[in-house]
Amino acid sequence: MEQHRLIEELNNKLAPFVIFKSIESDILNDGSLDYSDDILSTFDLVIASVHSNLKMSEDKAMLRLINAIENPYTTILGHMTGRLLLSRPGYPVDHKKIIDACAAKYGRHRTQCHPRRLDMDWAVDTLCHGERSIDFHRPDAHTTEGYNDVRYGVLAAQKGGLNAENNLSSFSLEQFNTFLGT
Repeated sequence: MEQHRLIEELNNKLAPFVIFKSIESDILNDGSLDYSDDILSTFDLVIASVHSNLKMSEDKAMLRLINAIENPYTTILGHMTGRLLLSRPGYPVDHKKIIDACAAKYGRHRTQCHPRRLDMDWAVDTLCHGERSIDFHRPDAHTTEGYNDVRYGVLAAQKGGLNAENNLSSFSLEQFNTFLGT
């Protein structure tokens, strides 16, 4: 609540610049999120991601991801595969079913741009053409230097044929607000 209060204070001070209230919520083993609906409802944007128990069958991974996508407060799916290049292959998923579920629910998923993640292969981006799905490029930055990693996700998306119209990160403030329904 204190963070939200500070964001509102900054939004009033910095207008028309806007800081959105957002959170990355963990997807638990059953696909539920680690915050209650009461808390999740206070955010403008909720990114749902798997962060633990990554060794699972495709059936288990699909159950977790689909349940998280169907949560009414999930705005964006993150860490679609959980892979780390050269060290962890990620959990098995049916990319088409995940993208179809995202497009049906809210039309977006997130591509991790960190050079060790890129957790959706560029070839899978070809499933996202047209208005079916909108990609969201996020650097997974834990330092300010990490913001530069966005270029890796953008290059992978371009290789897969996506453009600015399919990239939430390229939206204007007006487009972004429309997209969020605000």
